[in-house]
Amino acid sequence: MSSDRGSLNLLRPAALIAALVGAVGSVGLVLRAGRTTPRLVLVLMVIWVLAPFAGLAWANIVAKRLYWVTLVVTVGALASYGSVIVPPAGSPRGFMFVMVPALSWLLIVIAISIAAFMSRQRSL
Repeated sequence: MSSDRGSLNLLRPAALIAALVGAVGSVGLVLRAGRTTPRLVLVLMVIWVLAPFAGLAWANIVAKRLYWVTLVVTVGALASYGSVIVPPAGSPRGFMFVMVPALSWLLIVIAISIAAFMSRQRSL
């Protein structure tokens, strides 16, 4: 049990740092990909891309044992966004920046639901 707490003590700061790195990296990639995008659309895209990381940071402060979700979302988002920075000529870049946050929210909601269900099962 104490080794479990020790790993949780390491995962919490790692997850919070991952959320910060993911947010900063994602915004940088959105700004780079959207250089010719109208400013209002770009601001909305930045907010949309930041939203899952803000939610993950909040979830990591409030809940326990959801740290792996932050790590998965961060790595997945940065890999996905990075893959569209140098796309073939004429390929749309925006699709990835719309879908990744949506899929990230889906993963977050599923993980929180599973954690809540497991917590209720343990208390019975």
